[in-house]
Amino acid sequence: MERTKLSSIPASVAILTMTLALGVACRAQQQTQEPPREAMAQAPDQQRQKADGERHGLPMETYAVAPGTKFLVRLEEELGTRGTRENEKFKVKTLEPLEAGSGIYLPPGAEIHGHISHVEPAGVAGRAKLWLTFDDIHTKFGTLPIVAEVVDVPGDHSVKPGGTQEGLIEGRSSNQHDAAEAAAAGAAIGAVKGVKDKNKKEAAEGAALGALTAYLRESGRGHELNLPKGAKLELELERALYLVKE
Repeated sequence: MERTKLSSIPASVAILTMTLALGVACRAQQQTQEPPREAMAQAPDQQRQKADGERHGLPMETYAVAPGTKFLVRLEEELGTRGTRENEKFKVKTLEPLEAGSGIYLPPGAEIHGHISHVEPAGVAGRAKLWLTFDDIHTKFGTLPIVAEVVDVPGDHSVKPGGTQEGLIEGRSSNQHDAAEAAAAGAAIGAVKGVKDKNKKEAAEGAALGALTAYLRESGRGHELNLPKGAKLELELERALYLVKE
């Protein structure tokens, strides 16, 4: 009886050892098949790569930031229609990355240089207008040509892009309410002389002339356009931007 018990002990130990060995082997296999959670979380970031200006044997399309891409920039100096001359230079800095479809991207902080194409103060057409042209973008690996236009001025409701005219930014013009108030004030001023002289006819003519002059002056005056340093502009690429030195 005791011999039977003793002989069964080695068999039990062998079975237990085999079970443990199988468990360890299964865990090792699972670890090799399933990547760690940290590696999985980092995978998307590892697929993105900063542009360094080199092609690395890849086609040019790999480095193309597509036309229609919109991104924010910040003005590095003040711009406006008062005292600004045509061909005057200006600079903006990108606030968002510019990404090619392949995951290659240009980090924020790139400097874009441009110039003023045309200026129309408010006194000329009643609405101040400023045409901006963006010439090139300066990166750590070189200067690239860029073709873009302003599509929005976030946070400034008195300024708007010029719709169908590329590069145009407009200031708000005077509305009918402002013009009507100006006309009323002009009429009161124009009638003062006739009232003092107790001449009704002269007072009526003076009021009409004052109202007409004030209305024309106000409706044509508008407001000068002013973009302070640090103002944000939203740009849209008109052509593909290739993040390559070539």
